[in-house]
Amino acid sequence: MSSKEFNIPPVVFPTGSTAGSQQRRLPTKAPPFQPVIPTPQTNPNPNLQFMKFDIGATSASTSSTAFSPPIFGGYGIGGSFEDELPLLEELGINTRLIWKKSLSILNPFRVNPNLHEDADLSGPFIFLMAFGLFQLLAGKLHFGIILGWVTVAALFIYVVFNMLAGRNGTLDLYRCLSLVGYCMFPMVMFSALSLFVPQRGVAIYVMAAVFVIWSTRVCTVLLVELASYGDEHRGLVGYACFLVFLLFSLLVIF
Repeated sequence: MSSKEFNIPPVVFPTGSTAGSQQRRLPTKAPPFQPVIPTPQTNPNPNLQFMKFDIGATSASTSSTAFSPPIFGGYGIGGSFEDELPLLEELGINTRLIWKKSLSILNPFRVNPNLHEDADLSGPFIFLMAFGLFQLLAGKLHFGIILGWVTVAALFIYVVFNMLAGRNGTLDLYRCLSLVGYCMFPMVMFSALSLFVPQRGVAIYVMAAVFVIWSTRVCTVLLVELASYGDEHRGLVGYACFLVFLLFSLLVIF
C-alpha cells in the first residue's frame, strides 16, 4: 500500500488593522535562536552615579595576589611569637629594675636613691609574700596581718613626714608604700634566718636588732633623699621607721 500525502492549508488569522483587511500566515518553521545582547542604556537620572566593575580584571588580580592576614594590635594572626613582648613587660613589671633596687638595699651605707625614682609595687609585693611564706614555714599564718601592717605603716610614715615637712612636702602615699615595701627586704632575710636559730634565745634578739637598724637606715635615707624638705627632720623620720620595722621583728620573734 502506498502512503497518502495530505495537504494542510495554511492557517490564516485576521488582523484588526483599520488600513485594510490583511492576512498573516503562520510560519511553518521557527526562526533560529539568536542571543539577546543588551544595549547600553543611558543613566535616566543624572544625579545618580553608577560605578563600573571589570569582573575579569578583578578575578585576575585576586588570583595573582597572595592573602594577607589582618593585623590586630600591631601583630598579624599568622605572625611569629618572637615579635611579641614578654608577659611581664606587658603587665608593666620590670624585673631588671626590681633586681637593681633589691641589690641597692643590700648595702645600707651606699644606697642609690636614683633607682627608686620610679615607684612600683611589684617588688614590695614579692618581698611581702616571701616574708609571709617564711612565717608559714615557722608555723605562723600571717599573710593578712603582714599586708595590713604594711599599709598602716606606710600611711603612718606618710602622715608623719608630711606633718614635719608642712606644705613643702612632696612625698605621696604610693611612693611611701613602695619604699617601705622595698625596705622590708632585710626583714625577709631575718625571717628566713630565724628558722635556723633557737627561739627565745640571745642570738635571735641580736639578729633582730641588726636587721631592724638595717631596714631603718635604708628607709630613712630613701625618704630623705627622694622627698624634699626632709633632711632637717632626719632623726624624727628615722624614729618613725624604727618603730615600724621593730613591730615586724616582734612578729618574727613571737
